[in-house]
Amino acid sequence: MTKDNEGTRRVKGQVKWFDPVKGFGFVVADEGGPDILLHANVLRNFGQSSVADRAGIEIDVQDTDRGVQAVEVHVIEPPQDAVSSGLLDLDDVDPEIINSATLEPARVKWFDKGKGFGFANTFGRDEDVFVHIEVLRRSGLADLQPGEAVAIRVIEGKRGRMATEVCGWETAVKAPA
Repeated sequence: MTKDNEGTRRVKGQVKWFDPVKGFGFVVADEGGPDILLHANVLRNFGQSSVADRAGIEIDVQDTDRGVQAVEVHVIEPPQDAVSSGLLDLDDVDPEIINSATLEPARVKWFDKGKGFGFANTFGRDEDVFVHIEVLRRSGLADLQPGEAVAIRVIEGKRGRMATEVCGWETAVKAPA
């Protein structure tokens, strides 16, 4: 834990839960202590609208009258149990193809968490990109909202274009060509 002059300190921890509909969730610090409030606005400033339960997270926090609250997100890592894809379509693909796919800016068309999938459109292309909930979890996300701007790695799968990773929009903007 490091402190700065503004009363914030850097904390590493794990997302206990986050509900994008309610607009908040909680983080448990690795060092222990009370739950840390993670507000949707703080998460949006990082470029995401959701985060997966049990995802690793590094945040700046502040003590307030209402308890400890996150004020900035620095790093989100997928949950440790999200290592395998859980998708047969991805299990048959050479990992080099997945790793070499470029990040493309995209907009979420729709995503249904209950069904476990949705679609996005990459800019400049008409074809839909299939997005599976396991890819979201592996990317450290829990949900996507229609119209949300994201960055996705896309491969040609057996049934068309599919996402292998979903990141915040800024990642595609900053990614080297």
